[in-house]
Amino acid sequence: MENKGCSAEQIKTTLAQIRERVAPSAKNGRVASYIPELAKSDPRDLAVSVTLLDGTTYSVGESNKRFTLQSISKLFSLLIALIDQGPAAVFSVVGKEPTGDPFNSIVKLEMISSHKPLNPMINAGAIAVSSLISGEDVAARLDKILTLLKRMAGNETIAVNRRVYQSERETAHRNRALAYFMKDSGILKGDVEEILDLYFLHCSIEVTTEDLSAIAAVLANNGVHPITGQQLVPAEYARICKSFMVTCGMYNDSGAFAINAGIPAKSGVAGGILAAVPNKLGIGVYSPALNEKGNSLAGALFLEELSKAWNLSIF
Repeated sequence: MENKGCSAEQIKTTLAQIRERVAPSAKNGRVASYIPELAKSDPRDLAVSVTLLDGTTYSVGESNKRFTLQSISKLFSLLIALIDQGPAAVFSVVGKEPTGDPFNSIVKLEMISSHKPLNPMINAGAIAVSSLISGEDVAARLDKILTLLKRMAGNETIAVNRRVYQSERETAHRNRALAYFMKDSGILKGDVEEILDLYFLHCSIEVTTEDLSAIAAVLANNGVHPITGQQLVPAEYARICKSFMVTCGMYNDSGAFAINAGIPAKSGVAGGILAAVPNKLGIGVYSPALNEKGNSLAGALFLEELSKAWNLSIF
């Protein structure tokens, strides 16, 4: 975004105009129902927040409404695992390549001789990464992720939505199958149910779009908090996350999104999208009506239009 001559009012007007154009598209999507608690979401919601690298945030829509991170949390379990274990250990249990399969597919795990998940942004990969977070128990490991998110967002109230956690835990049969397959293959070390519990918990962390855009701004700023100047995560690990966001962040629609929007983004099935435009800004989107790939339908369209309006593409 070329912001030198762009006033606050112009930013707000652009966000409001794009929201008005793309909001009707939500009627063509469906909220996630395989996690029963998510099925209660209002498909008409569409909120967007943008945080510039001076810390200023602009929002439109229901920006104070809370929603769970779901797969967006995979970025932060990856960051903690990288900090705890280093890249060599992390990438010994998970790969770096995109997949054309759905996020919860077991096909590639069976087909690849090593049985190593292709990347940390699919469910199997995120479960493997969660197994590498150190701590005396699940609560201590979860606290590491929560502490990082609170610091990045500047919001100490960020917490787990226990209703969503219980709903996810009770219905996660496919994720259990993935985890036990990896345990049998030697990918997972430790207690499978504890690893899964941590995974369900971090997916159920609740945020607003303003939290999400502030968190994204830290990634956009190479791991440095825009206001405090504190290096919250190593720049190299922030770069790794943004690379995965481009290649794998929008499930098996990542290639099309990279062409249409050209910005690093990570979606979750609750309807959130985190986008980090390197050295420019962070974006948080929430619209729970999903397309057939599991991405927020109106949210992805909003990011595509905003990218064009502000020339945000990194390519």
